[in-house]
Amino acid sequence: MKPEVISAKTVYKGRIFEVSTATVREENVVYDRDIISHPGSAVILPVFSDKTVGLVKQYRHPAGKYLLELPAGSLEHGEEPEIGARRELEEEIGVTAGKFEKLSEFYVSPGFLAEKMFVYVASDLTDAGQKLEYDELISIERRSFVECFCDDQKRPDRRC
Repeated sequence: MKPEVISAKTVYKGRIFEVSTATVREENVVYDRDIISHPGSAVILPVFSDKTVGLVKQYRHPAGKYLLELPAGSLEHGEEPEIGARRELEEEIGVTAGKFEKLSEFYVSPGFLAEKMFVYVASDLTDAGQKLEYDELISIERRSFVECFCDDQKRPDRRC
C-alpha cells in the first residue's frame, strides 16, 4: 500500500519546473518532502558514420563551468519522449536520424526530483542544420567512442 499524501502545496512555479512541499503519512510516520516536478527530458547519443559521437559544449551556471555533454533537453508538457529526443537532436546537433533506438529510461534523482530521463541512440544521421533557441549558446564537438567512454590513459588495465 502506498503512503498517503495528506497535503501538497506549490511553493514555486517556473517556466520549466515547479517546487512543492508534500506532507506524507507512511505507516505511523508523518513527514514532509520537497519535490521538484519536471515534464521529463531526453538525451541522445548521436553516432555518425565515422563512429564519432556528437557532443555539445555549453556553460552550465549551476556547475560554474563549460561542460561537454550528450545533446539533451526538456520535454514539452505531454510530449512523447522520442518526439522530444528527435527535436533536441536536430536543434542542438543539426542532424536527423534514420535510425532511433531507446536505450533506457530512469529517474534522475528520485529523492526530490520527479524528472524521468529517456535515453536514445541515433544513427544514420543526415545534416539538417542546427535550430538553436535564443539562449542555447553551444558548440558541437565530435569525439571517438574511445575518447568518450574509455579512459585508458588513467586506467591502462581497462579495455574497450
